[in-house]
Amino acid sequence: MHQFFVDRSQIDIEKKRVIITGNDVNHIRNVLRMKEGEELAVRDGVDDREYRCAVHTMDENQVVCELRFIQEDGTELSSRVHLFQGLPKADKLEFIIQKTVELGVYEIIPVETGRSVVKIEPKKVRQKTERWQAIAEAAAKQSKRGIVPIVREPMSFEKALELASSMQVKLIPYELAEGMERTKELFSKLPENTDIAVFIGPEGGFEEGEIKRAAQHGIQPITLGKRILRTETAGLTVMAWLMYQLEK
Repeated sequence: MHQFFVDRSQIDIEKKRVIITGNDVNHIRNVLRMKEGEELAVRDGVDDREYRCAVHTMDENQVVCELRFIQEDGTELSSRVHLFQGLPKADKLEFIIQKTVELGVYEIIPVETGRSVVKIEPKKVRQKTERWQAIAEAAAKQSKRGIVPIVREPMSFEKALELASSMQVKLIPYELAEGMERTKELFSKLPENTDIAVFIGPEGGFEEGEIKRAAQHGIQPITLGKRILRTETAGLTVMAWLMYQLEK
């Protein structure tokens, strides 16, 4: 079943009506060629409820749907995972966004680190962020997420540490960290309904000074095993482990 995201104001529970606007109208009418009476799923991208609807009428500007019932069973993980991703080269971040959204990430924060090669011009930050957000929304639709994860504008490593400081669980995979049993124990005891910060370095990893500053902020270095993982692999590995532990 096809799923679409709308603003909460477009859902009228009392009148049992949902209105879809924007680019999704063309997709429904001319790509999917949906007809009156066909079912689709709608979410508001904020809570974890699915609104099951049927197409009632449509024109070039909107699709009016009849709200049939609300599915309360959520699709989100039992805790919120915030991925602090060191800015990688080329289009790797787009791949990371797409795949971590599929795996259940709650928020993605691109981080400028000492070994980040990519430097985004200030005038292009908004354009880049809008593109990343569009990729997150498309991945959320495809994977039938209950929310659309937010992709923030890139921030410095110090600001990222400040942002993560209030989160209950804070992890930073580091190639020099040891103790796989400790990593397994940490993952096996993750609390529910909490905020988890995961820091992933860019190509070349984190500088030793960054690891020390992270530790001063209560962020625990962990190992992901005996092999060195690429930046686009490390984040997916952590997300897959977290999904295994936190899936309801």
